[in-house]
Amino acid sequence: MAHFHPEFSGDEPCPRVWDAALAASPWDWLHDQVASVGAVSSRPAWPLDPADARELSGLADTVVTMARQFAPERCRSAAECYQLTRDARESVQLRIEYLRRPDLLDTPLVSLWREAA
Repeated sequence: MAHFHPEFSGDEPCPRVWDAALAASPWDWLHDQVASVGAVSSRPAWPLDPADARELSGLADTVVTMARQFAPERCRSAAECYQLTRDARESVQLRIEYLRRPDLLDTPLVSLWREAA
C-alpha cells in the first residue's frame, strides 16, 4: 500500500494517508490529483489562485510525463538512482541512522547516499 502527505505545516508533513488508488496506479493517481488540483477523495482543492488552479489542472499530462522521467524503475544501477535522488542524501542518512534492523540494509546499494557530504 502506498501513502502520501496531503498537508504540510512548513516543512513538516501531516501523518501518512494511505490510498489504495495510489498503490494500484500511481501515474493515474498523480494525473487525477493535478487535474483536480487536489480535490480527490472528498479532499478540498489545493489553496491556489483560481487562474493558477485552471492552468495547473490543464498541465496534468505534462506533470505526469515529467515525473515518469524520475520513476524508480528507470534506475539501472545504484549510481544512476543516486544521481536522480542525490538531493535527498541528508534525509536518507537520517533514516538509515534510525533503522531498527540496520543488518538488513543493502549496504552496497546505499553506499553513495551514506558517504559524507
